Amino acid sequence: MQLNFIANQPVPSSSGRTIPMIDPSYAEAFDDIQRSNAQDIDVAVKAARHCLDTVWSRLTGPERGRLLMRLSESVIAHTDELAQLELRDCGKPSTQALADVAALARYFEFYAGACDKFHGQTIPYLDGYSVLTWREPHGVTGHIIPWNYPMQIMGRSVGGALAAGNVCVVKPSEDACLSIIRVAQLAAQVGFPSGAINIVTGFGHEVGDALARHAGIDHISFTGSPSVGTLIQQAAAVRHCPVTLELGGKSPQIVFADANLDDAVPAILNAIVQNAGQTCSAGSRLLIEQSLYEPLLERLGQRFENLRVGPAAMNLDLGPLIRQSQQQRVWDFLSDAQVAKIPMVAQGQIVDEAPQAGYYQAPTLLRDVPVSHPLAQEEVFGPVLCAMPFEDEDEAITLANATRFGLVAGIWTRDGARQFRMAKRIQSGQVFINNYGAGGGVELPFGGVKSSGYGREKGFEALLGFTTLKTVAIRHG
Repeated sequence: MQLNFIANQPVPSSSGRTIPMIDPSYAEAFDDIQRSNAQDIDVAVKAARHCLDTVWSRLTGPERGRLLMRLSESVIAHTDELAQLELRDCGKPSTQALADVAALARYFEFYAGACDKFHGQTIPYLDGYSVLTWREPHGVTGHIIPWNYPMQIMGRSVGGALAAGNVCVVKPSEDACLSIIRVAQLAAQVGFPSGAINIVTGFGHEVGDALARHAGIDHISFTGSPSVGTLIQQAAAVRHCPVTLELGGKSPQIVFADANLDDAVPAILNAIVQNAGQTCSAGSRLLIEQSLYEPLLERLGQRFENLRVGPAAMNLDLGPLIRQSQQQRVWDFLSDAQVAKIPMVAQGQIVDEAPQAGYYQAPTLLRDVPVSHPLAQEEVFGPVLCAMPFEDEDEAITLANATRFGLVAGIWTRDGARQFRMAKRIQSGQVFINNYGAGGGVELPFGGVKSSGYGREKGFEALLGFTTLKTVAIRHG
């Protein structure tokens, strides 16, 4: 049984209740976590505040940086253990789980180096005045982390908050939290003071809601659905608590006839099948210039047919979806596609070794998807790629911007002028040209526009969101 981790100690929930952890490869329970409540959040917030007031706020930037670097090194030393936790908890193939561990270590490494390089400014002003600004941490930050990339999102969220001088209370998803608990334990082992990182598990409507409403939380970072993001904002607004939101996307890949398909095809494929399509920035809409439409679909269809899905331990192209309700969600979208007579180009295969009870979904390529259909508008969060043709740049932009989301976009063209025209006109927080994702890009600010949220995580820019600016004006003569 897994306990909460508060003030560097394993702590049972005051509720005395637990939640089973389900291995999505087999649909079987293999462990239990605490079903915590508002009382447990209050204990964690008080532990964090005590740490901030007595220890953490007195550490210099270099001292925080050394702790984060030691944590990065510890994550690397425990790579296999953490990857196995993620494999079983999330159903990730081992290749993806190992990549997530490496990304977590890199986040801590990056923010370790940023701790003593975050400076204010001096501002020229009236004669007889000196004016300066400096950045101050919010204090106790709350982090609500989803199930699709627990380690990566912990790294970019908690790593940035700690580097900026905050202490953290983390509510991981009830579907996948074991790696996060383990990382907090590693942090205690390498010397993080009691209360710097606190983990409280449970359901969102109980623990997440209590965290968002707690008067002792000074900033909230949330990654999840737009509907829950709205609830987080409403809860925080009552006490004017700042919020950073990353709320998913319906990201387009725009392919022009002059694209290098040897580069584009594998990137397009990976952007929809990585983590079984359960990725906020998944390239789930494929917009293809009309003259290239049939040839590219034929080429992609062949690649889709060769994809294999199975238990995480088999390390195939895709593992299972996270839970039965997510599997049903994907099935509902595909059922709607059949009713609407949307053609299917190709589909991968679930291997015979996959247990009947597991939450598996074959990757599916659809074509001629109407722009108004839910498949072209809503986040499926599964391995479903929707293709549609366009005639020219204007139509491509219209289609790309025709959803409520704006997180990521990919542009495939060798025309340099077109690259910049398209990048300027697309409504998106990130634009990738002749690539998609830039290899993860720990250094690259990440966040969306429209219903994809606001604020930025990753990179140096994240530190702005985890701090507040103070202006000091001195009159000296």
